[in-house]
Amino acid sequence: MKKIILFAVCLLGVQMAKAQNERAITTGVPFLLIAADARAAGMGDQGVATSTDAYSQQWNPAKYAFALDGQGVGFNYTPYLTEIAGDISLAQLNYYNRYSERSAFGGSFRYFGLGDIELRQSPDDPGVIRSPNELAVDLSYSLKLSERFSMAVAGRFISSNLRIPEASGGGDATAANTFAFDVAGFYQSEEVAYNDFNGRWRAGFNFQNMGPKINYDNDEDPNSANSNFLPANMRLGGGFDFIFDEFNKVAVNVEITKLLVPTPPALVAAVDADGDGEISDDEQDSADAQYDRDLLDYNKTSWVSGIFESFGDAPDGIREELKEVTYSLGAEYTYQDSFAFRLGYFNEDDSKGARKFFSLGAGFKYTIVKVDVSYLFSASRVRNPLENTLRFSLTFNFGDKTYDEY
Repeated sequence: MKKIILFAVCLLGVQMAKAQNERAITTGVPFLLIAADARAAGMGDQGVATSTDAYSQQWNPAKYAFALDGQGVGFNYTPYLTEIAGDISLAQLNYYNRYSERSAFGGSFRYFGLGDIELRQSPDDPGVIRSPNELAVDLSYSLKLSERFSMAVAGRFISSNLRIPEASGGGDATAANTFAFDVAGFYQSEEVAYNDFNGRWRAGFNFQNMGPKINYDNDEDPNSANSNFLPANMRLGGGFDFIFDEFNKVAVNVEITKLLVPTPPALVAAVDADGDGEISDDEQDSADAQYDRDLLDYNKTSWVSGIFESFGDAPDGIREELKEVTYSLGAEYTYQDSFAFRLGYFNEDDSKGARKFFSLGAGFKYTIVKVDVSYLFSASRVRNPLENTLRFSLTFNFGDKTYDEY
């Protein structure tokens, strides 16, 4: 029997299924929200206002206009759900080129492999191996609008090959495709002299993954009940660098994120219409039918309307809207730009996913090569798919041009 298995939604949203509230927001292709690089992961999954690196494409491509090296290449690998599977992982390749004082472009390729699945028609069937996967290809352009502020736009092609045909090989197994775009900005101040240290302020924003819904049934109507919102989100962040001398620096950062996706409708409570003190089957059926209608209307909401509605559609009002905002805190100590040690904390409300974790990270740089690692400790009653997992990133910075930071 032909079916669609939304592995990514199930795997990435396992914590949401156990949340206290049924209005946790789920989307299609949630692999786009995984912190792929070890540096950002070591600081609590943040990067919109941190200093520039090769992985800025995922967090804030406007930072590329402030890159110190002319070019950079980064590769990262993240095992996923290692405690139950050994062949699920996320890999990403990044490249940027700051080709002038004011301009830069970047690109990335992200691949989420969900392992091999063996399909059988019967116990004696030799079986057919399928390998569902998802991928995204990005391109960005960033431009300095002033000496201290830059903006960027990015385009993204997304392909989700999760449709599993019959074991016999029949049925439609085409991938679901769509596109999205980002709009980002980044500010970095001059170095300011204080009493005991110098300092620098940073701030950034990024409106990510805005684009048409993804449809796994290939319906002509992009807003059909079978379509899924992309994980559009708003990232806002700020940071400050404590520069104690030419060797020692501590950067502290804070970031908030909100999905730009409508809140699912609330369950409709049955009403004792006849006043007999009991909820009859007809009264319960009426409540269930109303919820089904609300859910159908939700699924048919367009992605543009969904972005605007996401700021004020929570059934419990502003209190619930605030619960949909996650925040992270991060710190990074660097010595002589050769060694880095990182700490981070990430928090999400229990009713919206219950992701809470601490993270550790380190980085080592030798000439043009940099290696970063990170490790996650869950602080929630809900298991995190990345618990007990080491993440690695490898970066090469090169190019004939280098740029001043001031």
